[in-house]
Amino acid sequence: MKIVGFETNNGVRLGVVEGDSVVDLQAVDASVPDDLGEWLRSSNGDLKPLADIAKKAPASARRPLASLNFALPVARPGKIICLGLNYLDHVKEGPQKDNIPKFQSIFFRMLSSLTPHLHPLQRPVKSIQFDYEGEMVVVIGKRAKHLTLENATDCVAGYTIGNEGSVREYQRHTTQWGMGKNFDRTGSVGPWMVSADELPKGGKGLKIETRLNGKVMQSSNTDLLMFPVAESLVYLTEGMTLEPGDILFTGTPSGVGHARKPEPVWMKAGDVAEVEVQGIGVLRNPIEDEK
Repeated sequence: MKIVGFETNNGVRLGVVEGDSVVDLQAVDASVPDDLGEWLRSSNGDLKPLADIAKKAPASARRPLASLNFALPVARPGKIICLGLNYLDHVKEGPQKDNIPKFQSIFFRMLSSLTPHLHPLQRPVKSIQFDYEGEMVVVIGKRAKHLTLENATDCVAGYTIGNEGSVREYQRHTTQWGMGKNFDRTGSVGPWMVSADELPKGGKGLKIETRLNGKVMQSSNTDLLMFPVAESLVYLTEGMTLEPGDILFTGTPSGVGHARKPEPVWMKAGDVAEVEVQGIGVLRNPIEDEK
């Protein structure tokens, strides 16, 4: 099942994608919340009732997918957790190439740094070093602490796609990456969440590709994650409780703009960035300059 957030004149809504149309769940049942995270919290991660609501939808509750004004798949994630240096080939193309990580590199993004599918990514006034990072993103469906490898993925509601856009010189100002990862509207998530039952456990074996103006810049497979989804969830829950609606960026493969030869490639106004993950879809964003 594909669950999508979208904007209307009456605010954000939740929908289920069926072919080239979207079922407006609130138009079928007004009690459905506007945020997938809120639904996951109230249902303990159970998505089946949403599918049942969609089955009852009259024609008047359907909208064409092509005209949708997309919102984030999770409107108000409690935590936006990011993994850095999670593909070995990406480690080797960067400044940490001689320091292969033994532990997972964890950092966080703020909601103000993210924008939905088809909405513009914003190259900031203060930098031209605006880089793309295509990633698979995990959506947490159930409250979890002290997970094991055996049960770790039981807390996953589904998967979506991220472009974890980075402002490189600000990222390198210190050993802490937070500033370069949190400029307004520099990252994106979408277009929807695909429920975990429709993809391999842990999102394994999925091709991931990033394109800039149609040119392939990154091409890899989630089998190459140094710390797979289950291991990452176990590590995270050693210290923090994961809550329904939290999201986890799982890291980007090689081919990022700062490592391109003979010279770096930065996103600029007029460009179009696309990230495709097998079985999920394509996240597409035009680039514009900050006003």
